[in-house]
Amino acid sequence: MQDFIYNIPTKIIFGPERLALLPEEIKAHGNRVLLLYGKNSIKTTGLYDKVVGQLKNHSIVFEELSGVKPNPSIESVRAGIRMMYEHKLDFILAVGGGSVIDCAKAIAAGYHYDGDAWDLVVGKATIQKAVPIGTILTLAATGSEMNGSSVISNEATIEKIGFGSPLLRPVFTFEDPTLTYTVSTYQTAAGSVDIFAHLLENYFSSHDDEGISDRMIEAMMLNVIHYAPIAVATPDNYDARANLMWTSTLALNGLTGFGRSGGDWASHAIEHEVSAYYDITHGAGLAILFPYVLESYLAKDIVDKLPLTKFTQLGRNVFHLEADDDAILAQLTIDALRDFFRSLNMPLQLNEEKVDDTHFRAMADHPVNTTGTLGCYQPLTADDIYTIYKKAL
Repeated sequence: MQDFIYNIPTKIIFGPERLALLPEEIKAHGNRVLLLYGKNSIKTTGLYDKVVGQLKNHSIVFEELSGVKPNPSIESVRAGIRMMYEHKLDFILAVGGGSVIDCAKAIAAGYHYDGDAWDLVVGKATIQKAVPIGTILTLAATGSEMNGSSVISNEATIEKIGFGSPLLRPVFTFEDPTLTYTVSTYQTAAGSVDIFAHLLENYFSSHDDEGISDRMIEAMMLNVIHYAPIAVATPDNYDARANLMWTSTLALNGLTGFGRSGGDWASHAIEHEVSAYYDITHGAGLAILFPYVLESYLAKDIVDKLPLTKFTQLGRNVFHLEADDDAILAQLTIDALRDFFRSLNMPLQLNEEKVDDTHFRAMADHPVNTTGTLGCYQPLTADDIYTIYKKAL
């Protein structure tokens, strides 16, 4: 196990009907708020009225920025920064899922930067300071509610890029599982895939058994496998929604990565290219691509004559599989992963999402332009990624 420093400062307020605590949480950090959200779903569910009521009743000044897209755009970030300056705001309250929270993080970072916020996303400048952020979570998926990472899209350059800083961790997050009752079955399933993918990325950070980290990840995977179908079939099942929400948070708040070399993240980068060009749901893209990435890893492991530890652990401990030959067990494990994604009615081929091969070469080249390879479990070249796209079509 590697050395690490454990510090996850986000305060989690978990459970229904806790919004009475919202004003005091905000006032601990500011009193002039940018209220950030997506489309009108928070209005149709009544959440908007509850939040605004709390702000008004406690004399908290606020301005609203709505319409954040599922793949949040740098244009929304720029608009938010302008509003922060114009109205002298000092706090951001993101109400929604990961996209809204990611947008809030980019605004928080860009406010204290003299140049264009896109510089921070692409790494031309570093984040030195950030506006404090609070969140009210409405979708279990990205884990953005308790980490410092963000993914922002630039429609002009057709790029979708992740960036982050510990300074961007929300200071608090309200997690009310009942707020996810109205999430569609498709988005519930896609969110569950995203959670599972985060766990897999950390799991496949190396070829070694990482001890307690792997055991925690396996337990969280089992939790998703158990509760995701229940949430899809019975949207108002509190235990299913609560378990998915808390697993989403734990999967990507850093906990599963402590003591190890860090996550692989190749699958996420490969999917980001697809959703940058075709604007498909991130979780759906991961359901399609992740098994093919694992098959690419498996082929390289076999060629390199490496022990198939991670594949066989995953097969035995999570999918309860057995086989006399490790290579056969590894492929059965990947097949079981596909079966799980399909059981949630997720797509398994890119053409199911109306993706064609027009941009595959550019999509494969872009993630490795600066590094030469992608991932750490088995580094992938641009040609490897191109082959993955072709097989997944």
